[in-house]
Amino acid sequence: MRLDKYLKISRIIKRRTVANEACDAGRVSVNGRTAKAGLDIKPGDVIEIVFGTNTAKYEVLSVKENVKKEFAGEMYKSL
Repeated sequence: MRLDKYLKISRIIKRRTVANEACDAGRVSVNGRTAKAGLDIKPGDVIEIVFGTNTAKYEVLSVKENVKKEFAGEMYKSL
């Protein structure tokens, strides 16, 4: 699954366009490397997102095409 789509479906970022813009601006890295929006995400990957002065780290636990809002938090683990 593409990185921008994963960020939207897991509800880490609300909109896919915002996720895409964050990737293009270089604020998202996967496994320590700056990532583009089209990067394939797999379970076990570590996503790091810079929000202004704050940094958030997430470990990908599962990749699903569709998930209900209540279960979106089970797709990742906050580090």
